[in-house]
Amino acid sequence: MTGERLADRAYTAIVRIIDEDDLAPGDRLPSEARLAEMFGMSRTIVREALVRLAADGITEARRGAGSYVKRRPSERLGAHVPLDGLAATLGTYEVRFVVEAEAARLAAQRRSHHDLEVIEKRLAALRGALLSSAPAHEEDWQLHRAISEATGNDAFVAIFDQLQEGVMRILRAGVDISRARPPHVIEAMMEEHDAIVDAIRTQDGDGAALAMRWHLSQGRKRLMP
Repeated sequence: MTGERLADRAYTAIVRIIDEDDLAPGDRLPSEARLAEMFGMSRTIVREALVRLAADGITEARRGAGSYVKRRPSERLGAHVPLDGLAATLGTYEVRFVVEAEAARLAAQRRSHHDLEVIEKRLAALRGALLSSAPAHEEDWQLHRAISEATGNDAFVAIFDQLQEGVMRILRAGVDISRARPPHVIEAMMEEHDAIVDAIRTQDGDGAALAMRWHLSQGRKRLMP
């Protein structure tokens, strides 16, 4: 078994400890050495898992004091993403930060009038779905895909399509979790999409990339309120 797969197992096992032991934000996790002993893995593998958990906002390391719970994954997230798939699903964000931010930049620089019309139409469809009781994840997907298509580079579309399974899980969970929270959360989600499309409309490449990265960072936070 590769180190990467072992790290996935350690990641899942740590999340399971947080869940089953009902650890709250601020609670300390077992030491790195103790986790390695519990899992029958090296401390290097456990350390890698903890670094990824911290990047995903679930834990935080405190110098000289170990790792602590920062946020518990939402129970609603578990309804869409199995625990053993959490690491891989959240890991798609790392790829999306790179691919979608650059896609947004290129879409702003290269989009045609037709591309913009399609993006505007997808944005309107997403707005309508978010403001109703419709699931909205399909509309969200179609907007992001339209942005990748506007790059004029089929490779971006191909990469985005390869991520579809993980992205769709995230989009379903994100909408579900956000609708269970105060109305301003859905409003913020819509404003993030508006900012991306505004930058593409004005052909502001840097602004589009920045807006996309902000949207993705906020989306990841919404999964673990």
